[in-house]
Amino acid sequence: MKKTWFLVVFLIIGVSVTYYLQIPEEGMLPVINPTDLEPEMVDPDVLIDRKGYGHTIGDFSFLDQNGQRISNEDIDDKVFVAEYFFTTCGSICPIMNEEMTRVHEMYKSQEDFRILSFTVHPEVDTVAQMKRYSEKYNAGPKWHFLTGDKSKLYELARKSFFVLKPAEAKNLGDVGSDFIHTNNFVLVDRTRRIRGYYDGTRTASVDSLMHDIGRLLEEE
Repeated sequence: MKKTWFLVVFLIIGVSVTYYLQIPEEGMLPVINPTDLEPEMVDPDVLIDRKGYGHTIGDFSFLDQNGQRISNEDIDDKVFVAEYFFTTCGSICPIMNEEMTRVHEMYKSQEDFRILSFTVHPEVDTVAQMKRYSEKYNAGPKWHFLTGDKSKLYELARKSFFVLKPAEAKNLGDVGSDFIHTNNFVLVDRTRRIRGYYDGTRTASVDSLMHDIGRLLEEE
């Protein structure tokens, strides 16, 4: 009887070890640098090697829906997701922000996580307009709808976030246009490095984003 139990236990342990050895490790998310993007997207003036980590998101300062000034200092050492939208958009933006609501609900209790929603139409998207819009999506204190100088908003979009024409990401914008219209969500780590692009209009892609946010929050 003892030999039988020993064999059973041995077989269970053996099967368990074999199973876990077959599970592939996810590893770290890739760090995306300008050299990973299409050649026409790389500007010689792009901020490189701010902290010795390769390309990082540049400094910025804008007002959110509460009139609070939000700058790069507020997101240092935090994981965040960025998007570009406008409040009067009737096509992709409502879909994107419905999807972003799922992200917000999942991570709104995480102290070291933020969402930054930058407008591409600051002429209309004033602080008051952003406040009304944010209330439609029950945005909490960690979801900032940002407005300010258009040239600075667009420079950040094109030279830091590369929201137009990133590698392996579909977009609805044009690099030569004076109006940005893109469905991309950009995932950024605690050191302001880009770690992924996701289609904000596709639930499956946003599911992947939410999974990857968790991975970055656990990353040292």
